[in-house]
Amino acid sequence: MLRLLTCITVLLTAGFLAFAQKAMTPDPSGPRPIDAVDSVWIEDLTWMEVRDALKAGKTTVLVPTGGVEQNGPYLVTGKHNVVLKGLCEIIARKLGNTLVAPVVAFVPEGGIEPPSGHMKYPGTISLTEETYERLLTDICASLKAHGFTRIVLLGDSGGNQKGMKAVADKLNARWASGAARAYFIPEFYDYGGLNKWVASQGIKQTDEGLHDDFVMTAQMLAVDPASARHKQRVAAKKATINGVDVSDLAKTQEWGRKIFDYRADVTIKALQAATGK
Repeated sequence: MLRLLTCITVLLTAGFLAFAQKAMTPDPSGPRPIDAVDSVWIEDLTWMEVRDALKAGKTTVLVPTGGVEQNGPYLVTGKHNVVLKGLCEIIARKLGNTLVAPVVAFVPEGGIEPPSGHMKYPGTISLTEETYERLLTDICASLKAHGFTRIVLLGDSGGNQKGMKAVADKLNARWASGAARAYFIPEFYDYGGLNKWVASQGIKQTDEGLHDDFVMTAQMLAVDPASARHKQRVAAKKATINGVDVSDLAKTQEWGRKIFDYRADVTIKALQAATGK
């Protein structure tokens, strides 16, 4: 009886493994059974939708890096990730033939043991520079393996920049004989230039010493009002930042969209210069 049960178990296990193996190796050329959705985000597409997008010429991919860090009393720790969800969508659609990889949410934010920088505040999650660069390297290599030829690194936080440049340089040296290239676009993070442009449009700020400002708040409100605690701030009569009133949600969201358009145009111009196109 025991031998019979053992044999049945072995047969069932073998059958399950064969089924699982088949499910893990679908036909790479199989037809897509349903219509594709209209999204630029790889994580929101099926593998068949990504495959067919590549075949249709969408061989540029954005690799955005954000962070999880303290951002004052009003903005969620995922501030940069929220901004990237709104901004990268616009950049990809303006560029055309472009998809966007999932936002890299974990980046260097300071020392872990002992805590330094943003790591002094609860909620922050940090990586070492080595871990960060290895993560980016594997992400970019994965995208190249699938046929993307323009891999564009964009970072919305200051601590992200050095690692992205280092990774792009190393990958381009490794890929010198092929068609794929990695592009680090520092102009994407030109908040100095952005703040000057916003000031030229009539927005005057007085620094309150928070890790927050009107530019950041407006972008976040354009994506998700809850991420900048708009409802709670209005109720508490705290709906200002650096002396600028943000209580009018629709008006501030419109500013956020203007800022997105400005940043998208700056980024696209820089990418075109970098690629010679």
